[in-house]
Amino acid sequence: MLTRIIPCLDIRDGRVVKGVKFADLKDAGDPIEIAKAYAGAGADELFLLNVAATAENRAITLNIIREITRKTDIPLTVGGGISKLENFHDFFSAGAHKVSISSAALKTPELITEVADHFGSKHIVVAIDVIKGPQGNWSVCVDGGKVNTGMDAVKWAMRAEELGAGEILLTSMDRDGTKEGYDIELLRTVSGSIDIPVIASGGAGRMAHFLDAIIKGGACAVLAASLFHYKELEIGTLKEYLWQNGVKTSGKEG
Repeated sequence: MLTRIIPCLDIRDGRVVKGVKFADLKDAGDPIEIAKAYAGAGADELFLLNVAATAENRAITLNIIREITRKTDIPLTVGGGISKLENFHDFFSAGAHKVSISSAALKTPELITEVADHFGSKHIVVAIDVIKGPQGNWSVCVDGGKVNTGMDAVKWAMRAEELGAGEILLTSMDRDGTKEGYDIELLRTVSGSIDIPVIASGGAGRMAHFLDAIIKGGACAVLAASLFHYKELEIGTLKEYLWQNGVKTSGKEG
C-alpha cells in the first residue's frame, strides 16, 4: 500500500486559515488556488475542514468543493459541521470523495453505521482530536477541541471501526501547529489496536517527523498544513525523502 501525503486546508469564510493548538487562526490564502497548487505538486488527497460549522459556511464549503473538483482531479475529504445524513448527500453530490465526522460521531455513534450502510465504509472518516492527560491517558475532545469528553481515545477508535468507519484521522491537539513532531506513542497505540488505516495529524515540522509517523507510528497517511502552506517543505521533496528511506508513495518509480 502506498503512503499518502495529505495537505489540510482549514476553511473559514471561504479562506484557508491556520493556527496553533486549534487557536489564533490566521489567513493562509485562497482555497481554490491552493488546491490547484497541491494537485500540481503531487499531493495524494486534500482534507478540507470547515472550522466555522454554520449553515452559511457549509454552503461556502460546498461551492469550494465544486470549484476544486471542476479544476483538479485531486480526491477531497471534507469535514466540519456535518451531523446528519443529508449533509453527507450534499458533500458527495458536490464532489467530495470522503466525508469526515468528529463531534457528531461521538454524540451520535449510530450515524457512522448509517453512513457506512448508505455510502460504504471507505467513504467515511472518523476524526479523533486527542489531548493527553496528566496521568498519560489520551482523551477525546469535541466541538473544535473545546470540550474534553473524557472518553478514552484508543477505545473510541476501536468502537468507531466496529461501527463502520473506514479510516481514522488522529490528531494530537498537544502537537497541533507546534512542529515538534507527531505523537508517535499515540499513533502506535491506536494503529496497533485497529485494522483500518490511521492518518497522522498534528505536529509535523520536518521530514523525519513524517517518516517516524509511518515507520514508528504505523500511520498509513500523513497530514500537515502550515508546513506545506508556507512552502517550508515541498511535497515532491518529502516523497523523495520517504522513498529513500523505504516508504513507497505515489508518483515515484523507486
